Amino acid sequence: MSNKFDIIVIGAGPAGYVAAIRAAQLGFNTACIDDWTDAEGKAAPGGTCLNVGCIPSKALLDSSEKYAQASHEFADHGISTGKLSVDVKKMIARKDAIVKQLTGGVAGLFKANKITSIHGRGKLLQNKVVEVTDNAGNVSSYSAENIILATGSKPIDIPPAPVDNKLILDNAGALDISAIPKKLGVIGAGVIGLELGSVWSRLGSEVTIFEAAPDFLPPVDKQISREMFKVLTKKQGLDIKLGAMVSATKATKSSVTVSYNDKDGEQTAKFDKLIVAVGRKANVDGIVDDTVGLKFDDRGRIDVDDQCKTNVSGVYAIGDAVKGPMLAHKGSEEGVMVAEVIAGQHTKLNHDVIPWVIYTHPEIAWVGKNEEQCKEEGIPYKVGFFPFAANGRALAMNEKNGRVKMIAHKETDEVIGVHILGVSASELLAEAVLAMEFKASSEDIARTIHGHPTLNEAFHEAALAVDKRAIHKAN
Repeated sequence: MSNKFDIIVIGAGPAGYVAAIRAAQLGFNTACIDDWTDAEGKAAPGGTCLNVGCIPSKALLDSSEKYAQASHEFADHGISTGKLSVDVKKMIARKDAIVKQLTGGVAGLFKANKITSIHGRGKLLQNKVVEVTDNAGNVSSYSAENIILATGSKPIDIPPAPVDNKLILDNAGALDISAIPKKLGVIGAGVIGLELGSVWSRLGSEVTIFEAAPDFLPPVDKQISREMFKVLTKKQGLDIKLGAMVSATKATKSSVTVSYNDKDGEQTAKFDKLIVAVGRKANVDGIVDDTVGLKFDDRGRIDVDDQCKTNVSGVYAIGDAVKGPMLAHKGSEEGVMVAEVIAGQHTKLNHDVIPWVIYTHPEIAWVGKNEEQCKEEGIPYKVGFFPFAANGRALAMNEKNGRVKMIAHKETDEVIGVHILGVSASELLAEAVLAMEFKASSEDIARTIHGHPTLNEAFHEAALAVDKRAIHKAN
């Protein structure tokens, strides 16, 4: 194997492996270095997202949702199941099989695109030389004209709750719980905390979520977040404590006691397991030698411009390791962009239309600005919404919670934000993202024929409601 390449990508997560594939498509001799190792000691490309993040969590969310439906909703359809049981080990095994299939798929794509896959931890040295240390401690060196750093992110640790992945778990440990905890604590009511809390709540755990912030889901449109809070707490039984700061934890052989402060003062709660999900930070420790002179920003991320170029010529950085939302699809599109920039193409990423999704049930999905941002920025706007409770398909599915909310510029009518709470919100949002990418107006969407009966009729009706002409609800 040659040690010289056109492009070397460090990291094989959604940003890195996509960058490598696009680079290979463009004719570059490409290598991708990654150190993720599976339980069998083999290379497992795909990064956090594929191995212990997006994909395995969605597998467990789907399994647990099916159990919840069978437990609570089948009777509404006239379906009787008898006594239900859960085989958690089989559920985890199914999740692991999906992950293995997809990591194998990435490896297959590397082979098909003639990408050299190098298993080990990469470190950038001077003159675009990359030093790779494999699992056995052997060191080898490679070089390239261009380097793409795609090292992703890692969970934030907090001193009051040191993770041991036995009783106090990070997101990876939470995906491998072998038995349903009677009582489960979660620190952090963000995306990861809500999703993982939902999994085990559906399966029967009594779940308490501690959130230090006084508000629930601050990035989400307030109308949507208020409605979601009611669904999770009143209908699904999650105990979400806002303004609750965890101060200490004490673990025994079989339980962990959490000390926290809220409006009522110092309190304690005891759990069988505790998940720490307080966010993630750029995974950049030890990835570059100091002599390279790579610049980092004030949040410890690799500093890049709008084309993901660093201050070092020929060195780029993408994904969770740089500015912007820590979202797999954002990293993937940056990977495509950088490969095309290296090839001399004029390409850019529109950060204004990056979709966001929280895979609770119902799902929350949004793109663009919310009402609060419009008010803060002085943007004149108008709003239309339509509830799923008035959508025939949603009612047929027994999914009446939530709504579609559309925000358009009051003067130009351009759609500047769409917020969805409801079943399949993640899929429905794609129409909004496409519409905003093409700078569509609410009138454009209102004049577009939508199939009947479908969930996306709610999107159509929300567009009509922007100008108070929704058909299936009072304006």
